[in-house]
Amino acid sequence: MRVLVTGAGGFVGGHLVEFLRAEHPDWEIHGVVLPRAGISWSGAAGLNVLEADLDDPPAAAGVLDAVRPDRIVHLAGQSSVHLSWLDPGGTLRTNVLGIVHVLDAARDRGLRPAVLVVGSAEEYGMVDPSEIPIRETTPLRPSSPYAVSKVAQGALALLYGPAGGMRVVLTRTFHHTGPGRGEAFAESSFARQLAEVERGLRPPVLQVGNLEAVRDFADVRDVVRAYWALLEHGEAGGVYNVCSGRGRPIRELLDLLLSASGARVEVRIDPARLRPADVPVLVGDCARLRAATGWAPAIPLERTLRELLDDWRERIAAGAR
Repeated sequence: MRVLVTGAGGFVGGHLVEFLRAEHPDWEIHGVVLPRAGISWSGAAGLNVLEADLDDPPAAAGVLDAVRPDRIVHLAGQSSVHLSWLDPGGTLRTNVLGIVHVLDAARDRGLRPAVLVVGSAEEYGMVDPSEIPIRETTPLRPSSPYAVSKVAQGALALLYGPAGGMRVVLTRTFHHTGPGRGEAFAESSFARQLAEVERGLRPPVLQVGNLEAVRDFADVRDVVRAYWALLEHGEAGGVYNVCSGRGRPIRELLDLLLSASGARVEVRIDPARLRPADVPVLVGDCARLRAATGWAPAIPLERTLRELLDDWRERIAAGAR
C-alpha cells in the first residue's frame, strides 16, 4: 500500500504519519512538505519526504509521478481563520488550487486512488441555535475567507475526483488539538503563555481573545483515527462531521489549562485576538461518522490539554537551553 499525505509536516499530518507507521509498518508512507519547511516531529522516521508546493501544477505532477499512491489524505493548506483575514487571496489560492492540482495530476496519469479531503466545521458558518448539533445536511454559510476556501475545495474535489474515477470522501472537521498544536490557535496560545509564565519568561498576564465562543473539541490522535477509518469505509462522495458531539466554551479550556498549570495570572482581553466575524457556537453531530466506521473519541479533553501544556513546557525548555 502506498499512502500519500499532503501537508505531512503540519500538526495533523505529523500525527497521521505516526498513526500509520504504528498501525501499518510495512506500508510505504510518503509525505509532502513545503520546500525548505523541514520536519521537526518524530513521525519523520520511516517517512519518504517530498518537497513540493502544490500551488504549482508541475510540482504536484512530480509528486504523483514519484509516488503513484493507492490512498491520498489531503491535509495541505492554510488552516487559520485569523490568518485568512490577513491574507484572503493567499488562503483561497492555497486551499482551492492545491486539491485541483493533485486531482488533475492523478487523473492525467490514469491513477485511481481513494482520496480523503479534509474540510472544516467553519464551512457551516453562522448556524441558528435550532440547528445545534450541526448535521452534514445543515446549509453552508461560510463567514470567513478560510471557510469560503474550504467550501470551494470540497465542491471542486467532488467534481474533479469522480470525473477521474476516484473515490472521494470529504470531512468537515470540528476543532481538534493536542501536542504539537501551533500557537495561532487559542488553546495552544494559552498553553504557551502559561509555560512561559512558569519559567519566568513573561509577566503573569495571559492575553486572550473571545472566551465565550463555544466549540466542539477532539484530540488530534482521535481525529486521525477517524480520517483513516473514513478513507477506508466512507461512502464515495460522502461528507462526514469529525467531532466529539460536545460543546465547550473557550473559557472552559482556559480554566482547565490554568488548573493544570497552577500559575497565578491575570487574564486580559487583547483586541488584536478578536476576529472580524466569530461564529458563536459550533457543535457537531458525529452520528454519520459513527455509523460508517464505529469510531468514537477515546481521549478526554482534560488529558489532551495537560499534554498540550507539557508539550509547550518541553519546547520552551529546549529553546531556553
